[in-house]
Amino acid sequence: MPRLRVLSGKEVCKIMSKHGFVLVRQKGSHVIMQKKEGGTTTTVPVPDHDELRIGTLSGIIKQSGLPRSLFETK
Repeated sequence: MPRLRVLSGKEVCKIMSKHGFVLVRQKGSHVIMQKKEGGTTTTVPVPDHDELRIGTLSGIIKQSGLPRSLFETK
């Protein structure tokens, strides 16, 4: 399995935006992204840091339901 890339919060938000998530609000250093699909809403907080830790990025991937391959090294 390829390794996750070192990404910033802005880069993660950009990837998520390309796949249907929209920025709802920002409070402090956390950006709240949401995706409405069918009758459900998926809400994912993303820290707006220069580098996200691998565990934090893994949690964001799981919460968002996006494929891990979008965030891996090429």
